[in-house]
Amino acid sequence: MPIVNRIAEFHAEMIAWRRHLHAHPELAYEEVETARFVAQKLKEFGVDEVHEGIARTGVVGVIRGQQPGPAIGLRADMDALPIQERSGKPWASKVPGKMHACGHDGHTAMLLGAARHLAETRAFAGTVYLIFQPAEEGFAGARAMLEEGLLERFPMERVFGLHNWPDLPPGRFAMRAGPAMAAADRFTITFEGAGCHGAMPHQGRDPVVAAAACVQALQILVARETDPLDQAVVSVTRIAAGDAYNVIPDRAELWGTVRTYRGTTRDAIERRLGEIVQGVAAAYRMTGGLAFERGYPATVNSPEEVSLSAAVAGSLVGAANVDADHPPCMGAEDFAFMLERRPGSYVWLGQGGGEEGRVCHSPTYDFNDEVLPLGASYWVRLVEHLLPRR
Repeated sequence: MPIVNRIAEFHAEMIAWRRHLHAHPELAYEEVETARFVAQKLKEFGVDEVHEGIARTGVVGVIRGQQPGPAIGLRADMDALPIQERSGKPWASKVPGKMHACGHDGHTAMLLGAARHLAETRAFAGTVYLIFQPAEEGFAGARAMLEEGLLERFPMERVFGLHNWPDLPPGRFAMRAGPAMAAADRFTITFEGAGCHGAMPHQGRDPVVAAAACVQALQILVARETDPLDQAVVSVTRIAAGDAYNVIPDRAELWGTVRTYRGTTRDAIERRLGEIVQGVAAAYRMTGGLAFERGYPATVNSPEEVSLSAAVAGSLVGAANVDADHPPCMGAEDFAFMLERRPGSYVWLGQGGGEEGRVCHSPTYDFNDEVLPLGASYWVRLVEHLLPRR
């Protein structure tokens, strides 16, 4: 991998940073020690400014180049997941029930490596904002930082993100223009009937039967009402009702998730969910309710920024190792909130190639330390490409 030579020189230090973070995971908005570690490293590297406490635990470092020019943002996420680690690594989590199971420790270490090199060389014209974001895993830390004035305080013109991708082998990059990851919403459906003896169902109104009918009815939302050239997922992930073998309950509850790429599809599915619930409830002579909670929007990359990212990645690993039209993923990512406000690209860095122990959100997950210099080099070359000296 043709990484930056100076970054290769401190590869061992990057591994030490990553493994320290891995051993001391912190959940969303609890990244106090992680943020302190990041801020201390940035100060040691001599960045121009270090701003702490943004969205509680977020950190932004500021590095100015040798000449004035535009400003861009580079983002890494810092939070861990509520999972009991079973990797067996010497640097495994020391915190019961918490682990870095998605590689945010690696993302943070790579951006720190880039920060160190950029602060040393400053071989660019403009300003780089290093965004160390809390609470990506379901708690919208990106949105929280934006609500606290991220773009007003640090007026970047473009913003870029990077995530490790275990399905790709090391030394490969992937990205795509347009929707790259899905919007993620969740719903709760309730049916209120009339409970009775399990041997005498005619004396009540069974919400379990209504819930089962609703699960079946929801399948038409994708199979028959979504354009086959579009993509969507509607999944019921929980059914809860009753407490006894011989009692028909008076209430049943369904949980589920909706994944979409297009805003119009998202709106249509939300509307039709409510109509189906009310229709099923009426058919079974009971009351139905829907609570629909919108989560992360779709992650939509800007075509120009994807082309730029692909060119930079290709300069590191060769064009043959860059897939600039990778299939989208139905997972969600809160970097989407930043991309709603600024043009940019979110790319995937191969680090697994299918090896055991590199499946995101798995208790055996561990980041591949060999790709740390490549990720840091991508950030550095992206800055130098986008902000060239005159």
